[in-house]
Amino acid sequence: YVGQDLWGGLPITLILSTFGLAIAFPLAVVVALGRRSTTMPAVRLICVLYIELIRGVPLITLLFMSSVMFPLFFPVWLPTPDKLLRAQVAIILFAGAYLAEVVRAGLQGLPKGQYEAADALGLSYWKKMGFIILPQALRLVIPPLVNTFIGFFKDTSLVLIIGIFDLLTAGKIAVAEPIWQAYATEVYIVLAFVYFLFCFSMSRYSRGLEREFRTSARR
Repeated sequence: YVGQDLWGGLPITLILSTFGLAIAFPLAVVVALGRRSTTMPAVRLICVLYIELIRGVPLITLLFMSSVMFPLFFPVWLPTPDKLLRAQVAIILFAGAYLAEVVRAGLQGLPKGQYEAADALGLSYWKKMGFIILPQALRLVIPPLVNTFIGFFKDTSLVLIIGIFDLLTAGKIAVAEPIWQAYATEVYIVLAFVYFLFCFSMSRYSRGLEREFRTSARR
C-alpha cells in the first residue's frame, strides 16, 4: 500500500482531470437545466448562485479553501477527507460551473421549434430533454466543451499550491536535484510534449465527433 501523500506525477494529473471532468459534466448538465427552469424558481436561484459564486473566484482560491479552511469546519468526531479528495471536489465544483454555462449556451442556441415538437409528442420533461433536446444541444457546443476540457486538464497543475505533486511539479522537483540540473531543458520539453499529446488527442477526438455528427445529420 502506498499512501496518497506519496502519489505524484502523471497519475495525479490524470486522476484529477479524468475523474473531475467525468463527474463535473453530469453535474453541469443538471445545473444548466436547473438554471433554465421556469417551474421551480428555488432550484433556478440555487443554480444561479452556484454558477456565479464559483465562476467569480479563481481555482486557486477553491483549492486553498478545500485544503486549509474546509478541515476547520469539519466535525472533530469525523475523519477529515484526505488532501487529494478535497482537491478533487474543488476541481469538480469549479469545472461544473463553467461547463454548465457551455451547456446552457447549447440549450439556448437550439431552435424553439425543437422544444415545441417535443412538447407536441407528449413526452415527459426528462424524456424530452434526454432524447430530443440535450443530444442536439450538446452537439452544437462540442468545440467549447472540448476547449473547456483542455483548459481544465492544464489547470490541474495549480494543485501545487496545496502541496500535491502533479506532472509539472514532479518535473520541477526532478530539476531541483543536482544530478538533473544539467537536463532542465530536456525535462521541460518532455513535460510540454506530454501535455501537448493529451490536449491534441482531445482536440482530434472532438473533430472526429463533429464529422460523425455532420454525416449522420445529412443521412
